[in-house]
Amino acid sequence: MQNFINISLEIFYALMGLLMIVIAIKSYKTIDSSKKYGTALFWILISIPFIFGKLIPANIIGLILVLSSLLTLSKQVVFAKYDMPSEEFGQKHSEKLGNKIFWPSLVLAFAAVAVAMSLANFGSSSQFAIGAGAIIALGFAFMLTKAKVSTTVDDSSRLLQQMGPASMLPQLLVALGALFTQAGVGEVISNLISGVVPADSRFFGVVAYVLGMAIFTMIMGNSFAAFAVITAGIGVPFVLAQGADPAIVGALALTAGYCGTLLTPMAANFNIVPAALLEMKNQYDVIKYQAPVAIVLLVLHIFAMYFLAF
Repeated sequence: MQNFINISLEIFYALMGLLMIVIAIKSYKTIDSSKKYGTALFWILISIPFIFGKLIPANIIGLILVLSSLLTLSKQVVFAKYDMPSEEFGQKHSEKLGNKIFWPSLVLAFAAVAVAMSLANFGSSSQFAIGAGAIIALGFAFMLTKAKVSTTVDDSSRLLQQMGPASMLPQLLVALGALFTQAGVGEVISNLISGVVPADSRFFGVVAYVLGMAIFTMIMGNSFAAFAVITAGIGVPFVLAQGADPAIVGALALTAGYCGTLLTPMAANFNIVPAALLEMKNQYDVIKYQAPVAIVLLVLHIFAMYFLAF
């Protein structure tokens, strides 16, 4: 089973890379300006780690990311032209499907959880579960909408291209978090916190950990990147060392970081991209409406960790 999971993951990644190749071809064919070369090259470069990741040395992957970032920095990456359905067509099918349009999303969530739980003893089961859930949900969507495969490919590539370079942020920020950990940033933070938080205070240790996760996530734009650094600097010496349950602490620390994700433009794929997709006048409106909920949840996280983890 482990071999099946590993092979399936490679296939999932390769399919994502092939979708990026489709975007590159579409960009080259439909963009009228000279930026079609930069856009096509960007998506080809990004596709390479997904398709051939395990066969390429890490330093070459790093070079690819630098080159793709330079294309973005020089504003050579633009949006291709896609055939969009008419407003009447969209309205007609919206009325026909109604709330059924949300069913594939629910199927994906439940299928992913079910697969992850049933394969919990195998490595990379969570990643495999997401891919398996996506395939099941896609099949369900085909049955529900009777859409063509070509429509799925076009819409998937369009949505991914609308996210554009922001789709790289989660991977880059996780790598940055690992780099910070290796550089000893967690130890520096620990030394700073030790001068403020009493070493034997469970409550203030929890407060520092939860707020540290949220604040560092706001800086990094990704709670996964913040988790390694803040857990090493605050979580281990000030919370886990007091006898807290690692499973509960780890889960709540990550979701506390998600509260920070709701409050930062650095989490572009969550906050800035939706504003662009919805054509909102102010790109920070999403954050503004999320802020009260995020702050309330952050306070609840402090008490949840304090009462449930010890």
